[in-house]
Amino acid sequence: MPSFAPARDIPSLAGKVILITGGTAGLGQGSITELSKHSPTHIFFTGRNRKSADSLIAELNISAPDVKITFIPCDISSLDSVREAAATFTAQAQRLDILMLNAGIMAVDPNLSVDGYEIQFATNYLGHTLLVRCLLPLLKKTAEQHGDARIINMTSTAYAQAPSNGVDFATLKTTQASLGGMIPIPGGKWSRYGQAKLAQMLYSQELAKRYPVLTSLSVHPGVIRTALFEHVSFLTKLPTMFMKTTPVEEGHYQQCWAATCAKGGLQNGEYYEPMGVVGARSTRASKDAKLAAKLWEWTEKELDAFEKK
Repeated sequence: MPSFAPARDIPSLAGKVILITGGTAGLGQGSITELSKHSPTHIFFTGRNRKSADSLIAELNISAPDVKITFIPCDISSLDSVREAAATFTAQAQRLDILMLNAGIMAVDPNLSVDGYEIQFATNYLGHTLLVRCLLPLLKKTAEQHGDARIINMTSTAYAQAPSNGVDFATLKTTQASLGGMIPIPGGKWSRYGQAKLAQMLYSQELAKRYPVLTSLSVHPGVIRTALFEHVSFLTKLPTMFMKTTPVEEGHYQQCWAATCAKGGLQNGEYYEPMGVVGARSTRASKDAKLAAKLWEWTEKELDAFEKK
């Protein structure tokens, strides 16, 4: 298993522009702090907490004074908010070398997004796909001019908790309250989360197939007890309590590795687990190329309808 020491292994990022979603806490904040140590030109990050964003910027102005840091407010679960954030970014950036799709929620109660989709699917998957869609011209331009542009999509081994059909398309515009039943306990929350994480994995695979000029990866950071665990019940935490965990201070290592390691050592479209190894996909749905294509077509249809509004 490869080892990864960020101070040693992350090369100079001079000239590079980075955008990280969900950067005001947790793994996003860790990634911003880590990558800022390697002299990128500009790091943009999104989130909902302006106070936390301002605090992070103040810290980085001291620790990395030569790196420009910009916060873009965004609720990733809202397609309107994502579209506005993308427009704000493209108005300021001439290239995009690393797009890290980090924002997310985990194992929450049944709910709908403002656009009427199951909330975990809207937050973890659909908002990010719209962001990628909006930024594709700039990503392709960067890849063509500079040899690489990477999209790092945060998935999880919880993809295995997705329903047996992988993505329950017929009910995505409901709260999917009964998805997954009560096995594993509490089934619905983890099944909805797993569905979104499977979608992120399959989307990255399909993106690489359709846009091979881009480097598109999905990564599992490890089981890390970030703030996502703070608001879930004991029963919801139970399935994770017997898993090997990664220290919070190292939680961002896997995504930083994927974002900065030598391009030649990567398999475009693949799913990676810590540290830097191709993960064995354990379910039929995770290996289903037809499902990946169906998900892509469903997503394009939904986003087409949104953009016509």
